[in-house]
Amino acid sequence: MSALDRRRGVGEAVGVDYVSRLPRPPLDGLIDDLYYLEGAPPYALLTLPPMPGALLIVNLGAPFRIRAGTEIKMAEYSDGCVITTPTRAFDFGYPVRTRSVGVHVKPWGLAPFLPMPAAELCDRPVTLEQVWGRPAVAELRDRLATADGPHGMLTLLEAELMRRLGETAGLGLVRHTSRVIASADGAVAIGDLSVAAGVSSTRLARRFREIIGVTPKRLARTHRFAATVFAIDPAGPIDWGGLAGGAGYFDQAHFGHEFREFTGLTPTRYLEVRRRFLREHPGHAMDGWPLPAD
Repeated sequence: MSALDRRRGVGEAVGVDYVSRLPRPPLDGLIDDLYYLEGAPPYALLTLPPMPGALLIVNLGAPFRIRAGTEIKMAEYSDGCVITTPTRAFDFGYPVRTRSVGVHVKPWGLAPFLPMPAAELCDRPVTLEQVWGRPAVAELRDRLATADGPHGMLTLLEAELMRRLGETAGLGLVRHTSRVIASADGAVAIGDLSVAAGVSSTRLARRFREIIGVTPKRLARTHRFAATVFAIDPAGPIDWGGLAGGAGYFDQAHFGHEFREFTGLTPTRYLEVRRRFLREHPGHAMDGWPLPAD
């Protein structure tokens, strides 16, 4: 099972209805998948560690809440939200039952749909209305609510994204460089990226912040962290030193520091929380990346 499959929650859905499908070209160059989610979340509060990707949600049920960092208060989102590639963990507070359609977006994939540089949204989730405007979002939600089932909703959302698709300066440069980073699971020399791309490191970093919201170095760190987490088998014993060395961390202390920065947890505490999810909700469609936070 690939890292993307694990993030999608491929497998038997327990407690929720979850439908996922790939987008058609040219959206497939920007989006990993479109999904429909309805049901009772496994926990009222879930923590999402940083992932090399972005998220767009159209909410069709009761409001949910998001906290971007422990020092920030929970904020309510009724219409949906947009989250660019994050640098910190987010807490999601769910209602008793949730219903939404959404898009798992490649790191560079939101830029053609945003009216502002992605850097303005880094670690600052915004409502969908703040991005597309209240009248447009209200109309979209009404159309989704009366669509013919989950697949009809995803077809409608895909059409809306196609309609909004715009040109973005520098997208090709950022997309190519991001794919190089991803193919190496973040284990790349950042200086070599600008040389290979034929641009200065300053220009490359500026384009990354405009389109993704983070620098190439930060994206590489996130890819390396995500690949390391997906390499953990929570059902068996963990060789933390071997895992850290295999991922290219300087030593186990470096690995532990990075882990705490990304999740707020030590590696061993993360494993305890991850095992709790598996023990209490085996086979749940939302397992794989979110962690119980309550």
